Order: sequence, then C-alpha cells, then structure tokens
Amino acid sequence: MPSKFCLSEGILVGIGNPLLDISACVGEDLLEKYDLHPNDAIMAEEKHMPLYHELMDKYNAEFIAGGSVQNSLRVAQWILKKPNICTYFGCVGDDDYATILRERATADGVKLCYQVSKEVPTGTCAVLVTGTKRSLCANLAAAQKFTADHLAKEESRKAIEAAKCFYVSGFFVAVSPESIMQLATHAHDNGHKFLMNLSAPFVSQFFKEPLEKIIPYVDVLFGNETEVDAFAKAFNIPGANLEEIGVKISEMAQTNAKSPRTVVITQGCDPVILVENGKVTLIPVPPLTREQIIDTNGAGDAFTGGFISQFVLGNSYKTCVECGIYAARHIIQHSGCAFSGDSDFKPSKDCKEC
Repeated sequence: MPSKFCLSEGILVGIGNPLLDISACVGEDLLEKYDLHPNDAIMAEEKHMPLYHELMDKYNAEFIAGGSVQNSLRVAQWILKKPNICTYFGCVGDDDYATILRERATADGVKLCYQVSKEVPTGTCAVLVTGTKRSLCANLAAAQKFTADHLAKEESRKAIEAAKCFYVSGFFVAVSPESIMQLATHAHDNGHKFLMNLSAPFVSQFFKEPLEKIIPYVDVLFGNETEVDAFAKAFNIPGANLEEIGVKISEMAQTNAKSPRTVVITQGCDPVILVENGKVTLIPVPPLTREQIIDTNGAGDAFTGGFISQFVLGNSYKTCVECGIYAARHIIQHSGCAFSGDSDFKPSKDCKEC
C-alpha cells in the first residue's frame, strides 16, 4: 500500500524535460527518411534537424504542450481537481514556445518552477503518428540546460521541502543526473517516496552508469515492455518472461529496505503487470475499438499521471493502476496528451483522502 498523505498543495514534485510537441499524421516513408521507427523514442541527431520544419511546412502539424513528466502532472491535476498539488521543474527558453507551455500547464493546475535559458530555444519533440503508432524524436535544446543549482533557489527549495512524493523520468538522466540524485537523497533522508519511469530503451542502453546510482532510491518503477526488456539486458537480469523480470527488478538493492520496491509494467492493450511485495498481479485493460483510438502519443504519460493521482491519495496500488488505465484510455481517444470534460474516475473504497 502507498503511504497515506494529506492532499496538500505541492505534495508531488516532478522533474523532466518540458517540450513542445510538433505532431502530425505521416506515412511510413517519412519515418524511413529520418531512420525512425514506430512506437520508439529517441534523442534527435543532426540528421533529424530538418524534420521539425518539414512537419510544419508539409504536414498539418499541431503544436501540443508536451514533455513526459509535465504531461503526467497535467493528467494527475485533471483527475485530482485541486490546483497546485503538483510542482514541476524543467528548463525552457525565453520564447513563445515557452509561453505556450507555461499557459497550458498552469491552466491545467500545475505549479511551475521553470529554469529559463537565454542561450537556446525551448525544446521540441517531433511526434510522427502512423495509424495507431507514434515515433518520438526529441530536440531537447533548452531542456538539456537544466542545472542542479536551480534546485537551491529559494522558490525551488520551498517546493522541495513541501513535497512528500517525487517523480522523475528516465529521459532526464541524460540531462541532469545530479539533480535526480539530489531529489532522491532528499526523499530518502526525509522518509518520502521516490518514483521513476524508465521512459525509453535508450536510457538503459546508454546511461547505465547514472541509472545504477539512482535505482536503489526508487520506491516505484514504471516501464513498458520494451523499456523493461532493455533494462533487463543492460543489468543482466534473467527471466523467462516480464513477470519474472519484474519480480527480480523489485528485488534489486535499495536504500529503503523497509519498503520493498513496486514495479509497474504496461503492455499496451495487454494486462498491466503489478509487482507488489514480490507478488505479481495482472490487471486487465478494457479494450477500445480501432475507431476509438485517435492517437497513442501520451498514453504512457497519462497512465503514470493517473497512477500518481491515486498514489498521493494513499489508495491501493491496484487502484493506482486502474486509474492509470482509465487516464491512458481517455488520452488515446484524443490528439496528443489532451483531455476533455471532467475526470469521472471512481476510486475504490480504500481511498483515504484527508
């Protein structure tokens, strides 16, 4: 069971890469042109730079407020219906793209502690939608300029001290592992909870060393099937299937020995694998018809947002997962990580909101 918290302002701090999504429906030929793959996420290289203008010039591209953790916090706020529960850290440029991100996140109830870079523009992410699949190519730009000293500023320090839960993306390991470690050790030293998302296979493949230092602090670890597979290969974790691998990940060394690590593995439309106290529970995902699926971009972010909305309420992990599924199913029926109307998720009777 998650810890019981009072639903106070600033109870959750998230840190990640704020990006403006440039999203368009494209053909597979465009993926081939830029050496991209369906349902994948990569960091942009020099060869990808023309892609962003091509999406704007030749396709009916949409601009959507994005960034994995920022999306998750927006979804959590939508479900919780109480502003400023979540505080978000990330770096943006001093430009119109940052204004769009700020307006959207603030309107959705997220409190922002952006670091602002005068040197480079706000980061962007090309979202190439092919049918029900999406390929992400992120040009971090200002997002990779985040520095750990921003966390020492008075406003940042107050936000960190007010929080009881901390959530980071694996993407951010490539930007500022120092900042992640600061939050992780703060959470551990104060008896708080630290949650992390593996985010993409390349994180485990190319950033194993900093990840190795962070994982012992993680109380709840999220990943989809490809991310968990990449993690298992990087860390030489054996297992005949994802359930066995999930259990072994939960048993990896951790700083908080009193609270076993919980592992949550999503598998698209297949059941979510929940590993809690070494026990595996499979939680089914109600199906959607092909016509209901508009855009899978943001589904993983929404799942995590739904999960953490119930986590801060102290609900059971099963309820957390069910809310994650609810949020992901809602987002899939919209373009980008967007929602409509009021959340009508009905938590289980174990909810103990203060």
